[in-house]
Amino acid sequence: MNWFRILSELEKADPEIMERLDTRRMAMRDFGSLGTKITLAALPFAMSSMFTKAYGKTSDVVTDTLNFALALEYLEAEFYTVGVANAAAVGIPSGAPMTALTKIRDDENAHVLFLKSVLGSAAGAKPNIDLTGGGGSMAGPFLPALSDYQTYLAAAQTFEDTGVRAYKGQAGNLVGDNVALTAALNIHSVEARHASHIRQMRAAGGATVDPWITLKSSGIADPVGALVQSSYNGEENTTQATVNIASFSGISADAATEAFDEPLTKDQVLAITGTPGAGMGSATAKFFY
Repeated sequence: MNWFRILSELEKADPEIMERLDTRRMAMRDFGSLGTKITLAALPFAMSSMFTKAYGKTSDVVTDTLNFALALEYLEAEFYTVGVANAAAVGIPSGAPMTALTKIRDDENAHVLFLKSVLGSAAGAKPNIDLTGGGGSMAGPFLPALSDYQTYLAAAQTFEDTGVRAYKGQAGNLVGDNVALTAALNIHSVEARHASHIRQMRAAGGATVDPWITLKSSGIADPVGALVQSSYNGEENTTQATVNIASFSGISADAATEAFDEPLTKDQVLAITGTPGAGMGSATAKFFY
């Protein structure tokens, strides 16, 4: 295997990789000595070490990122599991609505099981999840979701839209780990389908909402709309890779924002959901509390 050629190809893809590593001479010298110091079987680990040095990616970063995703999936799975189990109280109609929400419930639970499988012993524990936001005098805005179908769908939409943006915001942490990145992207696309379908269900019930996000509009009426706005702030961005899409002839700001979706950082998501981070143990996740 020609490691010098591999290094040369890497440099073409990322001209700054040598600066991240060291000087080219030192990098070549180090690679040149590999053959006398390690076996062929150990070379992948040497490559992994090189990328960690160049890009700062460690297994801890990947583990923390996947545990963050797991926390969100636990939250979503609980929301749909409780909703479907209490369909009569929520007011979920039989037929297509019940079938769709049951399918989404199963998807979210499958995501939980899959992420736990990928993480193995490093998987964080399921948090104590309070869907009412505390109950009693401290009840969150989605407490009526457990007894009102349209509010339940509004909550579901916000869960899904937040999840889509959360996965997008963490993708960079998984670059270099193809298994983890592929897993996250596979889940991300399904969450986007969930979001679109929930929006169509809301529209069928009379809500004025599109399958996509325009500017930073949630399509959820106040007072709930105002309470979930943080999940949609930032979506009004019209600039992608330094290019202002809205500056193109015939492209409005509305169209520019509808054509692109924006990420949320981990801190933004935690602030929105009240979801503790990795290793949360018995901590309580209070959605929109």
